[in-house]
Order: sequence, then structure tokens, then C-alpha cells
Amino acid sequence: MKTADSNLAGKLLIAMPDMSDPRFANTVIYMCSHSDEGGMGLIINKPQPKVSFAQLLEQLDIPKVQGARDAQVHFGGPVERQRGFVLHGNDYKAATGTLEVDDTFRMTATLEVLEDIAKGEGPSVSMLALGYSGWGPGQLEYEIGQNGWLTCQPSEKVVFGTDNNDKWTAALGLMGIDPLLLSATAGHA
Repeated sequence: MKTADSNLAGKLLIAMPDMSDPRFANTVIYMCSHSDEGGMGLIINKPQPKVSFAQLLEQLDIPKVQGARDAQVHFGGPVERQRGFVLHGNDYKAATGTLEVDDTFRMTATLEVLEDIAKGEGPSVSMLALGYSGWGPGQLEYEIGQNGWLTCQPSEKVVFGTDNNDKWTAALGLMGIDPLLLSATAGHA
């Protein structure tokens, strides 16, 4: 059974420099859920270069109001890559499908949030991800124990207000870590 301290929902996972899976190299993942059954998170610093918000809205036949803000589309992870998830602040809640992760962050996985963003009525801060990162029971804990990830408390500035190329370094900065000083090898006492 997980203790309150071991629940990673609402935390950032920061890939260590020697991450062996290239899909997760230098990634920062916001953890949306974590339990004995596994975990689910969204990579917040890997944009989807071939998919724009306008293209996505067009595919879904959602009209965009002139002046409504745009949203960058990210690669959320390798699982269900055609499914969309919107990570956003706590100022928005859809009628259905919104997960209240903590006091600051929510995640919505319905068309309603995209429609609201396209109308200029959605959350004030958000990021859209296609796909998600998932772990089975005990898998993430094992990866952390093998020096694959660091964990820390997120900040809205890092999640929503930092350039994607700088999020990994900024997330490490939340922990007071200089990336140049990180060792790629694990040390166990």
C-alpha cells in the first residue's frame, strides 16, 4: 500500500541524463495519477512538430473564434497517442472528464475543454498532449530506484510558462540542482 509520501500524483518526474529510453530522454513529466495500480502522466516539454492546434480543431470539426488563444500540442507519451489530454490550472472544470489532481492542476480529457479553448472560454493556462506516459504496478517505483527519475513539486511557471527547451533545466532548478553536476551513475549506500 502506498503511503502519502510515495504518491507521485501532482509531482514532476525529471529524466536522469542517462535515460535509456529515447522517448523519455531529457523529459519532464507531470504525474496526473499514481496508485497501487500504476501511474499516468503527461510529458510537458516535447512539442508535436507535425500537429498544430488549428489542424487538430479542424480534424475534430471544432470552430475557433477569432482572437481565441492557441495551444501548443505536445507528445504526452507513447500510450494512446491519438487520444488528447489537456493539463490546465484550477480555474476550469468541464461538466465531465476533469481530474482534480491537486489544488493547482487539473487534467481534462474530453472534447468540451477543446471547444471551450477554441471559444476563448477555457482555462487561463493549459497545455494539450496527445498520448500519455503510463506505468504498471511497481514499474515507476522500480525505475526511480534504478536512478531513472528524480521527483519534485511542480510550479505553474515551469509547467506553463517556460519554453519547452528550458523545462528540463528549470525543473531541476526547482530542486536546486545544476544539470552539469548530475552523475549518470546511481549510487547506493
